[in-house]
Amino acid sequence: MFKTSKLNNTVFFIALTLSFISCGNINKPNSKEWQTLFNGKNLNGWVVKLNHHELGDNYANTFRVVNNVIQVNYDGYSEFGERFGHLFYQIPFSAYHLKFEYRFTEQWMDEAPSHAYRNSGIMFHSQNPKTILKDQKWPIAVEFQFLAEEKEGEPRSTGNACSPGTHIYKDGVLLKPHVTKSTAKNYKWHQWIKGELIVDKQSNITHIIEGDTVLQYSNPIIGGRSIEGSNPDLQIDGKAITSGFIGLQAEGQGVEFRSITIKDLMQ
Repeated sequence: MFKTSKLNNTVFFIALTLSFISCGNINKPNSKEWQTLFNGKNLNGWVVKLNHHELGDNYANTFRVVNNVIQVNYDGYSEFGERFGHLFYQIPFSAYHLKFEYRFTEQWMDEAPSHAYRNSGIMFHSQNPKTILKDQKWPIAVEFQFLAEEKEGEPRSTGNACSPGTHIYKDGVLLKPHVTKSTAKNYKWHQWIKGELIVDKQSNITHIIEGDTVLQYSNPIIGGRSIEGSNPDLQIDGKAITSGFIGLQAEGQGVEFRSITIKDLMQ
């Protein structure tokens, strides 16, 4: 009887243990689903492209990591010199869910264009940074634009879509204006803002700010005015853009990025 009881107790213990392990696996998110793009320590996995500079030349340490955030910082500049720039992640993506946080700093380059004040963004479906020419201001891409309050009490929505060298569709209609506004509310420049970008397999695109869906559109294509300094062979009007690189923007306004993660929706 003792042996049988001991055996039964052992079986029960094993079953109970497996039950806890199983429940734990059910409740624990799959660590492979979300990938961290920024490790909080350095710019490993990212490459810089600044206008008037070769790929990889991080002039004056424009992009840097300080206190676990990526900074766009101009303290090493004597003049802006139209050094519009981007920090690109090393591989392209097609369908995905991107999460990030951003905020602006007090730093501003007076020589930058006025529209860039408290203005930044994330480029996506961008051309390969290796194909961006030395004196090309912006990549052919779609932009998730960040804006913050410029003047007290005047609304300035963030989470808009911009289309350098591209067009987008909304509700089946081709949109040719450079900016498509979102429904996001106004935010102060120094706030950390949570953003999300969802691109599905059918090229439907969603912008989310602080948990609210603020803009939806679809099917980006190459089109519109050619980007100054770019290779004209890449400007194939009407060509669908279904994948590309993700880039953090620098346009003369100090900005910080953190908590950049992505889930691949192609799997």
